[in-house]
Amino acid sequence: MRVLPNIEKTIKVFLKKEIANSRKEILEILIKYIIGKIENNKQVNLNFICTHNSRRSQFCQIWSSTASQYYNIPVNCYSGGTEITECNKRVIKSIINNGFLVTGNDKNKNPEYLVAISANKTIKLFSKLFKKSINNDRTFIAVMTCSNADKNCPYIPGAEKRISLKYDDPKEFDNTALEIKKYEECSYKIATEIFYVFSEVSKKIKIH
Repeated sequence: MRVLPNIEKTIKVFLKKEIANSRKEILEILIKYIIGKIENNKQVNLNFICTHNSRRSQFCQIWSSTASQYYNIPVNCYSGGTEITECNKRVIKSIINNGFLVTGNDKNKNPEYLVAISANKTIKLFSKLFKKSINNDRTFIAVMTCSNADKNCPYIPGAEKRISLKYDDPKEFDNTALEIKKYEECSYKIATEIFYVFSEVSKKIKIH
């Protein structure tokens, strides 16, 4: 099994969810970018950028790394922000509920978490500047996940392409009765669209 069993169960929940055509048009840019890189034997680097690198961009990194593993498509997945804050503990709670195994704690100001996707793949989550989230000698596609970062970052050093793939911020529901539900909705929406991208890529290329 390419991902942990409990993650597999979560994937089955959203794998067949519908995606609006307006979103598919945006996602098609990402699909073509990945296919083009792979067909030209070039490294694929995705950099998900949000203001604080705290919630939405972290969800994107988690689910794109998972989809890469699930479909066996070699893609490097990163995230970063225009400011350093923390990977929000509510994101961590949400992905634990989705079947990920997480080590680390939230006692530090900007804690680092190790997230297990499979028996042999883990990723490190923490808040970082988008300039530091990827090596300077690598080119990437910048995926802007919030309006603020998209507006305030007209130029992304190292980005050979950028797209605006904005998601609603679950932060609005922090410390409310809807908190858990809204974080799950955000996570699932991101996961649904990311898995759609990788599914389409897998149909059009052959990975050995």
